[in-house]
Formats: sequence, structure tokens, C-alpha cells
Amino acid sequence: MAGNSQRKGAIKKTGKGNPTAGSGGRVKRGLEPKGPTPKAKDREYHKQHKIAQVKERAAGRRPQRKRAAGEAEWIIGRNPVVEALREGVPVNGVYVAENAERDGRLREAFQLSAEMGIPLLEVTKVELDRMTGFNGHQGLAARVPAYEYAHADDLIDDARNNQEEPLIVVLDHITDPRNLGAIVRSAAGFGAHGVVIPERRSASMTAAAWKTSAGAAARIKVAQTVNLTRQIKAYQDAGCMVVGLDMEGDLTLPTLGDLATGPLVVVVGSEGEGLSRLVSENCDHIVSIPMANSVESLNAGVAASVTLYAIAQARA
Repeated sequence: MAGNSQRKGAIKKTGKGNPTAGSGGRVKRGLEPKGPTPKAKDREYHKQHKIAQVKERAAGRRPQRKRAAGEAEWIIGRNPVVEALREGVPVNGVYVAENAERDGRLREAFQLSAEMGIPLLEVTKVELDRMTGFNGHQGLAARVPAYEYAHADDLIDDARNNQEEPLIVVLDHITDPRNLGAIVRSAAGFGAHGVVIPERRSASMTAAAWKTSAGAAARIKVAQTVNLTRQIKAYQDAGCMVVGLDMEGDLTLPTLGDLATGPLVVVVGSEGEGLSRLVSENCDHIVSIPMANSVESLNAGVAASVTLYAIAQARA
């Protein structure tokens, strides 16, 4: 009978026995965006990626490998490994390739590892290539565990548990790990209770930062935060005065006065751009460091050190 959907052949079936799909769900899902296509040089198996690695090796640089959050880091090469061991960078294993040429640096690495109780493991060159992702390691590499960051709110609690006025340093997208290490060293030296860095677009506590801090990273907490502006507001809600460092300040460092002795958060801007707009707008005051001549500005690490010294003197 016409119109009788129960009769055989009235509805077309697919190979799986389901009614033919229309232009709904499956087509819609297929049209959903999958994000921008990575550049050719960023795709591991693309020819341009391999060409970029060859160029980096020719220029004497280690090819960059993306490191997942929380992943251990490798220090590669004889001089870097020996320097890291001298500076007390936390190393949980030193790896040497079989039949690697013994020289003064290798012998010193062995001696320092033994003195510090660090495991020394011999592996094949192929295995060391695989572990480090690089074949220019000179037969020596050290594995550094992932840094354990504190929670940004804990820094306030630590200060008050010690019956001290909080002093916290916040870094607004400092990208040079050496600047980060230098600021951590100054923060520890001048009595700050911690350093806060953003999770993204910022240097992290890598071996380079550890080395520059000269061991201070073991004596002061470094915290990460997802949203720098929100964290600054949380510190303000906790009773802290927030001051940002910039050339165009409404206060100069010598006139910081009583603000230096109370609960204080010092925000240091990035190396090239200074304070970002949102961060600057949420600071209670902008503080400038008086300069004797036409020098435009200080390095971020130096500016932080000068400011923390002045605050330490005021608190003393």
C-alpha cells in the first residue's frame, strides 16, 4: 500500500542497518574547527622541522623540544653539567655514555656526584641520545626533577605564621630564566616571603634559573598562578598594598615611606614591555627608581634588587 512505511524497501537502510543520516549530527561534527595548523617547522615529521634542527645544530644551539608541565629537565654537555653540580642545582641522576673520553670535566662531574650522593649511571650513546632528545651531549647529561611550585596564597600564610608583614614579589611575564633566578636570589636575600610567576608566557624554574639563583631557590618558595591580575586582587583583599615598578611612577622609591613597612606586594614588569596594562591598572601605586643620568631603565633583575634592598632598609 502506498505510504505504508512497514512494507519492505520503504526506508533506505545503510550498511549498518540504520536509517540514512541526514545533514545533522555527523556532518556538523565534521565541520567543527580543529584549531590552527601548526607551522611546518613545528611538526616533528615534516621536512622543514628537520631542516630547522640542522640549522640550530650548525649554529651551536640545542634544538628546542617542547617540555610538558611537570616533566623533568635535562642538562646536557660537560660544561653545563659541571657548572650545575658546582652551583647545587638539584640533580637526581648523572648519565655518562659508554666509552666517553675521560677528561678533567668528566672526572670533576664524577667527583661532585660522589660527594653529593647523586647516582651516576653509564648508558649507551644511543640510549643517551634517546633520553635527552639530542645527540650533541658530549657523553654527559644530568636529569633535574620538575620544580615543585607553592600555592600563591600560602605565601601570605607563611608570613603571618612567622608574625611578619608579608613581602611578596610578583613577576609580570619575565621570560629570561636568568632574570628569574637573579630575582629569586634577591628576594631570598632581602627577606621576601616568596616569588609569584604566571603559568604561561613566563620563565619557569629551569636549571638555568636554579643556577642563577645560586641555591636561593631552595630557601624561598616560588609559586605559579593561572591569572596574575586575579592573584593581585586576592593579595589586596588580604590587606596587602600592591606597588608596580615603572619609569612613570606616582611615587619614587625613596618616598615609599610607611608603605614599605606594611604588607607589601612588589610587581616587576617584563624585560621589554614593562608592566602589562591590566596589571598596571590594578596596582595601588606605581613606583619609579630615580636615575642620576639619562639611562632609561634598569634590567628587571637589577630593578627588583634595588627595590627590595630599599624595602629591607626601611623595615630594619
